[in-house]
Amino acid sequence: MAQFILRRLIWLVPTLLVISLITFLVMHATPGSPLQPTAANANPLPPAAQENLMRQYGLDRPLYEQYVIFVWKAARLDFGTSYVYRTREVTDILRSTFPVSLHLGLMAMAFAVFIGVPLGVMAAVRRNGFIDYVASVVAVLGVSFPNFVVAIFLIVTVVLLLPNLIGFHIIPRTGGWTGPVDWILPTIALGLQPLGILARYTRSAMIEVLNQDFIRTAQAKGLAHRRVVVGHALKNGLIPPLTIAGPMFAAIATGSFFVESVFRVPGMGRFFVESMLSRDYPMIMAVILLYGVFLAVMNILVDVLYGVVDPRIRLS
Repeated sequence: MAQFILRRLIWLVPTLLVISLITFLVMHATPGSPLQPTAANANPLPPAAQENLMRQYGLDRPLYEQYVIFVWKAARLDFGTSYVYRTREVTDILRSTFPVSLHLGLMAMAFAVFIGVPLGVMAAVRRNGFIDYVASVVAVLGVSFPNFVVAIFLIVTVVLLLPNLIGFHIIPRTGGWTGPVDWILPTIALGLQPLGILARYTRSAMIEVLNQDFIRTAQAKGLAHRRVVVGHALKNGLIPPLTIAGPMFAAIATGSFFVESVFRVPGMGRFFVESMLSRDYPMIMAVILLYGVFLAVMNILVDVLYGVVDPRIRLS
């Protein structure tokens, strides 16, 4: 196990180099300059000012030299100064925003797993029943509606309409990140789509497992239905949802622009979108590399969990 994890971590280095190189080349091939203001009606910088800024940020050097300098500094977790927030280092921005996005992602993923997986199991066990129809509706709604639509719907119903019906506020405010009350609606808005996806994957996997011969054999031996489902079918049925859970968590834990904007969550999503619009090269490179590391670590964790869920799977 330790050798497997070590090999995967070693392979992470060339993977990140390829990701950084592709991102670097695409970023510099995109038309436009990061030194020009992107706001409407903004005055363009004169050529002399652009040349000074290019020398300051090292953009006047050849591309290969810029890339080598970036890799050397990134290895020491030095991504330079943001082109948009010129008084702040990129590392400082990530240090203050990534924990917030990770916190929100953890809660959203826990919400999705602890509701979506049991819902999918019950839908498979009671096919074409009421629970199956409920799981199908939840999955379709979760996948069909974007998270910013869900966020606005939650604000309108829970904060504005519901207090008029019951006479008091369950959630008195929206926006900010000061306490547990502020975490509820963003967690639901961000976790509804993963919940629906996990419910559908779990249902499909469980239906396939429940039709296997070894399940029929266990039932023929007179084992209780609950023991057959939990002790025999569930471990095999968790493999497909576990496969998608890792990349899904990496996606929602590195920032959601819409959910964080609607609820004014001080996370990383807003900075990443603004960096894309403003061609903030250091911020773009740092966030994409952070996502690459996070995704690779989650894939390693999923591979390890395969052996925990199903002992027949051996890592070699």
